Formats: sequence, C-alpha cells, structure tokens
Amino acid sequence: MKQNNIESFKHLSQFKDIKDFNNNIEQWMIDIKSKFTKSELVGLKRLIRFCAKVTGVSNAKIATITKATHELDQYAISRSTFKRMTSKAQSLGLLVIHQTERKNGSKSSNVYVFNRFEPSNQQQLNHAKTINSQTTQIKDKEIRTEEPVRNDQPKVISNFVNKSFADYAAYFFQVEQIEELFRISYIHSKLFKLTSNELETASNEAIRVLVSKIRKRKVKNVNGYFNGIVRKVFKKYQIINLFNEVFEQ
Repeated sequence: MKQNNIESFKHLSQFKDIKDFNNNIEQWMIDIKSKFTKSELVGLKRLIRFCAKVTGVSNAKIATITKATHELDQYAISRSTFKRMTSKAQSLGLLVIHQTERKNGSKSSNVYVFNRFEPSNQQQLNHAKTINSQTTQIKDKEIRTEEPVRNDQPKVISNFVNKSFADYAAYFFQVEQIEELFRISYIHSKLFKLTSNELETASNEAIRVLVSKIRKRKVKNVNGYFNGIVRKVFKKYQIINLFNEVFEQ
C-alpha cells in the first residue's frame, strides 16, 4: 500500500460515523480491556482519538502518537509499548494494520483500521438469521403501527443478534436498527453480569416494552429510550440473581 494522505483511506472505514465507531469501541472494551496493561491502554485510547478525521482509520506516525501521550495524557509511553499494544489489538481482532511504503520503496507509517465488534463464538449468543420482512422506512423513531406482512425480500441480520430477538424486532425495525438495539442489550448484559440465557430473556422483554411505548407515541429517540428500558429490565434480573445467591447460601 502506497503512502498517502488520510483521506485516501476512507474506503477502509467500517463505520457510519463517529457515534457508530464509539459504540463499537465501547463494546470492544467490555470484552478485551483487561487484556491490556495500563500503558498499552493509554496508547490505544490515543490511537482511537487519531481516528476522527476518517472514522476508525488512522495513519498517524508512532512518534506522533507517543508524543501526544506525553503532552496530552501526562503518561508517556514508549515506541515498544505502542507496538506491543497494536500487535495485541491485531491478534484480538480489534485492529487491521496495513504497512505503507514511499515512492522509493522504503517503509512508511502504518495505516491502522479498527474492526466492528462481533461477540466471540464462545459466548454462543446467536445464530445467523435470514429474515423476510416488509417494513416502512424507519428513521430514528418511525415504526409500523399496523400488523406487518412479510414478503419475499430477504434481509440478513448480523450473526451476533439473538435469534428470538431478531425474529420479533424484524416486524418493526430495519436491519441496522435491530443490530444497534441488540448491541445496547449486549453491553448492558456485561455490565449487569447476565448469562447468555438471561440476555435472551431480558432483551426480548425489553424490545416488547419499547414497541409498546412507541405505539403509544411516547418515544422520541429509539436508542436512548431503549437504553433506559434495558437498564431497568436488566437491573431486575441482576437483583433476582443476587437474591438467589443469598437464598442458596
């Protein structure tokens, strides 16, 4: 890959916008943050900040990034620490690293490309699902208010979305919205330490509450409102678990 300005690497970005990128990074951190040392995390967070111009992509030089950790983070890291961090991030699936070269063939700075988050296979959350659906165009908060009728136009939902969640949500939302709603559920399942079975049950309960509220015209922002619902529902399951632990002692 030839050295060039950051704009020339836009095609490598996997994210719609900064919000989408930050959501994915948040999910990655829940799963892999413990794999990094404190110094490595400083370097990782600084690299993430260098991915604003082209979302999720950076060609900043290592020297530039390490200098920024000293000047802006007041926690200077070495070149070797940064390279150790990027190697670890690559092995975990967070990063793809492309080597670039100058016109004379000599090596230049790397291009760092962040991947979208996908839960690991061990979590066994989901199954690939092809869904036939007829929906209205949903932007932000729109939803069908009549009973849906499925047609023969297949839409494939990412394989990390729980099957039963996808089945129900497909009647009301488009694929991208379904995936975003389930990501919200997944993040909270980690925060509240729910099992995969509890995630399935609780997320299904939450999506039904959301649909009910939307039908009553009480929702202005789907993602924000769903986030509040999930917190309440998942908190209930967490309390039940704590009660059961005490009862079993």
